[in-house]
Amino acid sequence: MRNKYDKPHDSVKEPLIHLVRRVDIPASKAWMIRIICVLLGMLVCALFIMSITSLNPVSVYASMFSGAFGTPRRIWQTLKDMAILLCIGIGLAPAFKLRFWNVGAEGQVLIGGLVCAAWMITMGGKLPNALMLVLMAVTAMLASALWGLIPAYFKSKYRTNETLFTLMMNYVALQLVEFFVDVWDKKQSHSVGIINGDTQSGWMPSLFGQQFAPAVLIVGALTIGMYFYLKNSKQGFEITVAGESENTARYAGISVSKVILRTMAISAAICGLAGFLEVSCVSHTISSLTAGGRGFTAIIVAWLGKFNPIAMTLITAILSFLSRGANQIASDFNFNTYASSILTGIILFFILASEFFINYRLVFRSKKGKERAE
Repeated sequence: MRNKYDKPHDSVKEPLIHLVRRVDIPASKAWMIRIICVLLGMLVCALFIMSITSLNPVSVYASMFSGAFGTPRRIWQTLKDMAILLCIGIGLAPAFKLRFWNVGAEGQVLIGGLVCAAWMITMGGKLPNALMLVLMAVTAMLASALWGLIPAYFKSKYRTNETLFTLMMNYVALQLVEFFVDVWDKKQSHSVGIINGDTQSGWMPSLFGQQFAPAVLIVGALTIGMYFYLKNSKQGFEITVAGESENTARYAGISVSKVILRTMAISAAICGLAGFLEVSCVSHTISSLTAGGRGFTAIIVAWLGKFNPIAMTLITAILSFLSRGANQIASDFNFNTYASSILTGIILFFILASEFFINYRLVFRSKKGKERAE
């Protein structure tokens, strides 16, 4: 029996706007939304440029393009940035697909780089370079895998929070690097400088006359391999099932604990490979800045790419272009670094916003009380 104070159902107004989750949006429509959001972001950046300077936004964008692709050297610098960031993102992809939130890539990269630096400093010139590189790569990946297995074990055994665990291990790795840098530093400058600059022992040899070509090729092959691993392999299927529902995985006879340990070992090992590439191919040194925050940026790459290595390649290209382009406009137009970073942040914000509109749609109440979707 209805209370006399209750309002009739017909008198209850629906909200003017509310959100409805999209189901199975076509890939073409999703990419159209992304492109529109990027264009809107560029429009907002143009308005920002005109509001603080008298510059033509077109010339600013041309400068950004020149900074990323203007010369062969700049192209290879951009490809190098892409390779290292994409390698870390690919490492995070299987863990994130499992819903194991590995935010410790920064530390895993540092551990891999630290092991490589240790080989270069202690065994430089004592082993053939090819053997040195193989040992560096293998041990860097093994050390990072063991580093990643620590939070994975506690997650599988005691259901600890992997986000906090992996995050705090970043700081442990950072302090380990600082400790060994001080041990190896002969000049007490808190830097080991370029390692083996005279002998180039432990340095990746150039290909096609380009220093960064080996890293680009290795990460390119890794991208294709991870795509097929997640999509077509039995282990990739287990990751998908366990990530969607652990109960379903157990019902299907999948050992969730085993999947967690194996996947996290793979994830951390690939991040360790990124550390190896950074030390042996790119910077030839080790410091607390070796990871350079890319372990956190790679989270955006993996998330926006929906853990698909091919889509992650495009996201990485956009971010690398924005980073290189921002540095160039800061130089060409005497922008301070904050202004150029604002432009990058605006476009990145719109890229992130595109994911919102891919997953949700706005529904407006029509005048007749019927819903109208937008």
